[in-house]
Amino acid sequence: MTIEKPMDLKIRTRDFALRIIRLYSALPRTTVSQVLGKQILRSGTSVGAQFREGIRAKSDADFISKLEGALQELEETCYWMELIERAQLLPAPRLTALHAEAGELTAILVSMVKSVKIRRTP
Repeated sequence: MTIEKPMDLKIRTRDFALRIIRLYSALPRTTVSQVLGKQILRSGTSVGAQFREGIRAKSDADFISKLEGALQELEETCYWMELIERAQLLPAPRLTALHAEAGELTAILVSMVKSVKIRRTP
């Protein structure tokens, strides 16, 4: 796996957020859907914000902290997607590509964090 340039990840995390926004908009207008939708909307759009904060980090430790925050948000987003799917609020195929992108972003960010940690180890 190659580590992508920050600009590429800025675009990917932004596009991920936009896809989450569209997912939220597609949910039924039931109370359950809206509660779960607001959760995924918050966590899914936060991934890109955390990543962008990491780009401007003041130190390696700050960078790692921000990217680990983005990873936590990705994990939470996957959880909400699973609930939306299992509750049959949206058809599973509607979520497949979004699940895959969350997995790819997770792998990339984990790789970046590991690289910085290795670099910092004397």
